[in-house]
Amino acid sequence: MDKAVNRTPLKQNSHSDKQSFSRRSFVKKVAIGSAGVTIGVSLFNQSNANPFTPGKSLADVSYNLLKTWCDTLISYQVNDAAKPGLHGGILCPACARIHGRCGDAIYPMLYMAQKTGDEKYLRSARLLFEWMEQNVSLPNGSWVNDVNVSKWNGITVFGAISLGEAILNHGELLPRDVKEQWLARLQKAAEFIHLTFHIEYSNVNYPVTGTYALFLMGKIFNDKRYFSHAEELAQASLRFFTPKDKFLFGEGGGDRYTLSPKGCLPVDLGYNVEESLPALALYGLENQNEEILELVTESLGVHMEFMLPDGAWDNSWGTRSFKWTYWGSRTSDGCQTAYALLADRNPVFYKAALQNTLLLQNCTHNGLLHGGPQYHTHGVLPCIHHTFCHAKALAAILDHGPAETAGTKELKLPREQHYGIKKFEDIQTWLVSNKSWAATITGYDREYKFKNGHPSGGALTLLYHRTLGPVLVSSMNQYQLIEATNMQAQYDPYSMSLTPRLQTKDGKYMNISDLAATVEAQKSGDTIAIHTKSKLVDGSQQKPQSGEIACKISWFFSEEAVKIKVAHDASETSLPEFVLPLISNSEEDIRKLSDRKFLIKKAAGNILVEADRPIKKLPVLEGKKRIFNHVPGMEAIPFALEGREINITLTTTK
Repeated sequence: MDKAVNRTPLKQNSHSDKQSFSRRSFVKKVAIGSAGVTIGVSLFNQSNANPFTPGKSLADVSYNLLKTWCDTLISYQVNDAAKPGLHGGILCPACARIHGRCGDAIYPMLYMAQKTGDEKYLRSARLLFEWMEQNVSLPNGSWVNDVNVSKWNGITVFGAISLGEAILNHGELLPRDVKEQWLARLQKAAEFIHLTFHIEYSNVNYPVTGTYALFLMGKIFNDKRYFSHAEELAQASLRFFTPKDKFLFGEGGGDRYTLSPKGCLPVDLGYNVEESLPALALYGLENQNEEILELVTESLGVHMEFMLPDGAWDNSWGTRSFKWTYWGSRTSDGCQTAYALLADRNPVFYKAALQNTLLLQNCTHNGLLHGGPQYHTHGVLPCIHHTFCHAKALAAILDHGPAETAGTKELKLPREQHYGIKKFEDIQTWLVSNKSWAATITGYDREYKFKNGHPSGGALTLLYHRTLGPVLVSSMNQYQLIEATNMQAQYDPYSMSLTPRLQTKDGKYMNISDLAATVEAQKSGDTIAIHTKSKLVDGSQQKPQSGEIACKISWFFSEEAVKIKVAHDASETSLPEFVLPLISNSEEDIRKLSDRKFLIKKAAGNILVEADRPIKKLPVLEGKKRIFNHVPGMEAIPFALEGREINITLTTTK
């Protein structure tokens, strides 16, 4: 690489209330190794009290949250040399095992060690490294995703970034022999990435993340091969942005280039904003590559159109939405790095980073990040993967120094603006925004490597009220463990898709499975109308044996109400049902006012559901019981209605 390279770390930002310390001040107190002191695993001493101290800035919120996460991760870490295979690993309460990528927590642990002076964080980091070496390290320099059950080693790119950032930013805390050991192991990982990664490698998030990983390896080892390879991947990544809207594409499960019948490429918002674009942003900043920074900034702006006012990411339509968690994606790192570090280019980015971090805080219970807003109320244990992955993004912005932006409250996210209708041609998706509601309707027809994943068919995949929050959300058409070791099984016998839909009684044929559906948007006065035409089909696009069923579903949005009009041509002898799962946690009251009217009492107000047909709950759930879906971690009351024509009105009351 001919041009000069910035080989110094990005700006360091010490937390104002914490004093950094040197290894000299405490390293003599830290004595760990393969025969470390046995302290067992503390799994049941978590406090229910709110662990967060008030803080207005992104740095304050991030620091408090990161400390809470790291403290809790340590409480789940096994420190018992008499238990090989477990010693040093972090147990997952939801999955009852140790995830192979738990070593990603090395970086945030070393960050906390330097900022607090507490040796427990350094001890934890060293134990994690030893666990990785004993359980997921391969002779070729890679690490595998999971012990014994996975051969996938592309995730080496994430482990290398974590270990590299830890050494580069906080390596002075390590004894010399330990640092040399870590560097030797990191160089093996660097060689694996250098010899293995190319732009066509796996889903696009891997080579795009490889740009920053290789640059970081070049900086640490002063190796021009890594710098050159990073630049090669970065330049090649420029062609993976959609032609009209500039979404990053390539999350297609092995097929990045095949256009859908509607001309769509495979796009997943979760992986884009939490993994790929942050890595490309870091590469651009470190390498001072203005071409890349301009494109990443533009693309981040487009993706930010899908952030809700509460900081959630609307990935209801993405190709890999099977890992959608409302705040992001299950096993990626977080959006903070990209949005915080590029906030000087777009001040609204700072608010996006802050709002999302506040949502992560709100979804943290007993010290662990839960996989959605209503895991906790439904009694679902959180996968610890979310916590140790997203801890890395917070450590990164605290190390690199997020740009502080004055007047954050005055800044408005795109979906806080009342713009009416926006269409995103490249993903065949429409956004609606008025003074009361934000909504998403999609006809996106590009699938991942399986059928019946994200909804299509002109589905209303998200309805958000500006006071009450999410009212309707979508989930997979059929819940499938596409990545079994990275997802949680759905054991609830009453679980169902949360997407509003017309379906046959057996649930096999649904309008939201129809990839050929059409969508038309109109605005008349203060009312926005979205008209859709679809058919009831299964995941293979086949009609019912009884014959084709066509339907028209229209969504009407005004400031006062959302109205739904459903019409279909099924015979009276085999009527389908319209299913409307309304988001409601199990702590909320529901009242049946009549056979055609229900009231759901929420903390900030009420939702009134009215129809011109009898409304029944499906399945019958008594009292405060709710159905639940891991995508995106929500509880709901499933209403169902029958009829050749159905009219439903949703209004809010105080």
